[in-house]
Amino acid sequence: MVHQHGIEHAAQLLRDAQRIVVLTGAGVSRPSGIPDFRSDAGLWHQANPMEVASLQGFRSNPRRFFEWVRPVLRTIGAAQPNPAHLAVAQLAQLGKQVAVVTQNIDGLHQSAGSREVFELHGHLRSATCLECDKVMPGAPVLAQIQRGKIPHCQCGGLLKPDVVLFDELLPRGLYWLAERAAQHCDVILVAGTSLEVAPACELPIIAQRRGARLIIVNQGDTYLDPHADIVLHEDVAATLPAIVELVAAKKNDLVHLLPF
Repeated sequence: MVHQHGIEHAAQLLRDAQRIVVLTGAGVSRPSGIPDFRSDAGLWHQANPMEVASLQGFRSNPRRFFEWVRPVLRTIGAAQPNPAHLAVAQLAQLGKQVAVVTQNIDGLHQSAGSREVFELHGHLRSATCLECDKVMPGAPVLAQIQRGKIPHCQCGGLLKPDVVLFDELLPRGLYWLAERAAQHCDVILVAGTSLEVAPACELPIIAQRRGARLIIVNQGDTYLDPHADIVLHEDVAATLPAIVELVAAKKNDLVHLLPF
């Protein structure tokens, strides 16, 4: 069966690797109940992203942004890590050096146990004033948003959760760290992302140029499918655990064979 052969091949590549980069997108969090953005049922089919989720749109009409994001925040707040998140965390527990580069803002990789996580599109743990740049804890700001309020700093400036909006730069230095991890990895595993958003979509190419192997697990096609070592158009919540289970099983087999 092609699917099983692909899983076994992916497990072999990961088993032989020491340094692994896992690049994840919205598809990894969708099994946790968090909607993606670009599918037929995605968030961008409900609203124009440049009007609602751009920095310019936020500044000109913050109430519209907060009304749009309120149910999303509620969904994220209730979400729990799914088997895909847990499988990624397990790779590091198997003695691999794993850097997770994610486009998600939900923090579920950390909740699952991953330690080295580069959140390219920011997170909800803090918020920043657009006037005085003061950084505030995220929880009270999110609570205000859920009550229908527009959060403001003591200086009167708008407070924006520390997520990256359209027409906004990535967090300072973070992409450099992700790029460095890609340059030094043995395998880059792309999971749950269509690879349509720059600059994250460039990381697999950077890794391959340095000799890394490329595994793609995504239900839809990506532009790098023809150049990948393995492509599995499957559900990440089922496929990633199956791959990591094989990695763990072979590791245990080797331990039992040791003469001491």
